[in-house]
Amino acid sequence: MVPFLLLLVAWGAAGLSCARLCLAGARAARRPVAATGGRGRQLTLYEAAFLAGGPGRVADLALVSMHLRRRLLLAHTGWATVVDPEGRDEVERTVIRAIGPEGQSPIAPVRASAAAADAVRAVADRLVAAGLAVPRGADVASAVRAVRGAALLVAALGAAALLAPDGGGTAPMPVWFALPLALTLGCLAIARVEAHPYGAWASPDGRRLLAACAVPGDGAAGDTLVTVAVRGVDAVDDPALRAALTSRSGGRKLLGSRE
Repeated sequence: MVPFLLLLVAWGAAGLSCARLCLAGARAARRPVAATGGRGRQLTLYEAAFLAGGPGRVADLALVSMHLRRRLLLAHTGWATVVDPEGRDEVERTVIRAIGPEGQSPIAPVRASAAAADAVRAVADRLVAAGLAVPRGADVASAVRAVRGAALLVAALGAAALLAPDGGGTAPMPVWFALPLALTLGCLAIARVEAHPYGAWASPDGRRLLAACAVPGDGAAGDTLVTVAVRGVDAVDDPALRAALTSRSGGRKLLGSRE
């Protein structure tokens, strides 16, 4: 009786996780009717940042852009200070609002607030409509993790069933658990071929268009912004700027800053 119950649990975990992965893959592959696949389209820096790193990368790009143009000061201590309260676009205005009326805030909450704002979602919606970004809800990476967990669970349940008092002498027992294990491993193999990299924000068309944006940085502001958009803040040459954007805590305020 115990092996039978364990087998039911194994099949349930395998079936549900694989179904979730199939649905996520279908959503990721779905393209709006009007999508052109990016033909004849040039990405903006915000769009390139979203395709390469998602909403957080867009927020990072806005912060670096405002810092380089002296409208925002990013300190290595992890604080952002507003210098010019007039943003050039809605994403920058969102950053300024996230900093707050005092004009100074730790960078981490500003980044998180800006990444979740409507202005960044609008960038995502444009890319999804063009067939360049994966639609929201197509979380293939999470679904793959669920299938991996189900595969490990099936293997563990199979071992437990064999060790159960009424399971060791049942000849077909390994075969019964091999079937859901084969199902999960097969789904993982298909996902590896069809949907890798799993955590990508860009669709296949978006990744092809994004590849054209990868240019080497030579220290100029424009190249620095492209580097941040395509490769992230860890690729920035300026160690102080890199420390400001990767700081885990707010640290202390700037000397002479507003109180």
